[in-house]
Amino acid sequence: MTTAANRQIAAWLLACCALVFLMVVVGGVTRLTHSGLSMTEWQPLVGTIPPLNEQQWTEVFEKYQQTPEYQKINRGMTLEEFKGIFWWEYFHRLLGRGIGAVFLLPFLYFLIRKKIDGSLARRFALIFGLGALQGGLGWYMVRSGLIDDPHVSPYRLTAHLGFAFLIYAAILGTALELLYPALAPAQARFRRPRILAGALAGILFLMVLSGGLVAGTRAGFVYNSFPRMDGHWVPPGLLLIQPWYLNFFEHIPTVQFDHRVMALLLIVLIPAFWRYILHLRASGRASALATLLLGALILQVSLGIATLLQGVPIVLAASHQAGALLLFTAAILLRQELRRL
Repeated sequence: MTTAANRQIAAWLLACCALVFLMVVVGGVTRLTHSGLSMTEWQPLVGTIPPLNEQQWTEVFEKYQQTPEYQKINRGMTLEEFKGIFWWEYFHRLLGRGIGAVFLLPFLYFLIRKKIDGSLARRFALIFGLGALQGGLGWYMVRSGLIDDPHVSPYRLTAHLGFAFLIYAAILGTALELLYPALAPAQARFRRPRILAGALAGILFLMVLSGGLVAGTRAGFVYNSFPRMDGHWVPPGLLLIQPWYLNFFEHIPTVQFDHRVMALLLIVLIPAFWRYILHLRASGRASALATLLLGALILQVSLGIATLLQGVPIVLAASHQAGALLLFTAAILLRQELRRL
């Protein structure tokens, strides 16, 4: 492939990354505004068209009135109030379809024009398949809140969030490989920092999954104090549920405590890694990206604390979710730069 073709493909992939980033933020707002259960059917094609007249709005609203969320939480909601939550979920789903089209159509164009080789084509096909699976997983998550409990499964919500980050990482990593191919021969002194950067990205991904469980169990609405949890450094009853391992996924005090511990771990690891990279003097870009990673951590921790202390307001909570993806992005950028050297 020519350098010009690489730049064209990378530009397309970066545009897809921007859309996925927006999708993560919109998904967070949809969850925070309790809009996700407003659309009770999954219609990948027909569902692109919203209700266009009063009769259609009434039909959609009547379907929502049969759900546990309306009957147990929103009973008495007016049609106008329903429209307010419907549009967030509609835009969330429409954006998902849009991302699929923005990814698929240029992919087919580059494939037909023979600007993509076989291995890259297979990678793009896999990413598109993951995107399609993500759409199905989103509906699988929504279904869990339409049966008896008016809340979606924390496990399915966490899986849906994690898949979004994995897809984003795959697209961004591929774009960076095309823009900044590895230099040859590779220098042995960068092997250790490459491994450490990969491990750090993995810990950040686990942190994202931890945040998904906090969101899914609504653990952020309790223990709204920092640094202690209602006066305790370690809240009592962390292993109250049996079997014991379910506490890490379902018990609210344990779920929030785990999230805090992972945040503290990153507060130690990222500044240490930043100092290590600056001491290594790998490259000017690597030093700048390490500083970006440190800055993103400071921003994310500040947003997390503010969100907790303020009782999870929508703007702060959505910003915190966006901050997680920004921090993850900085880690991917740094790792790719170290792989290139």
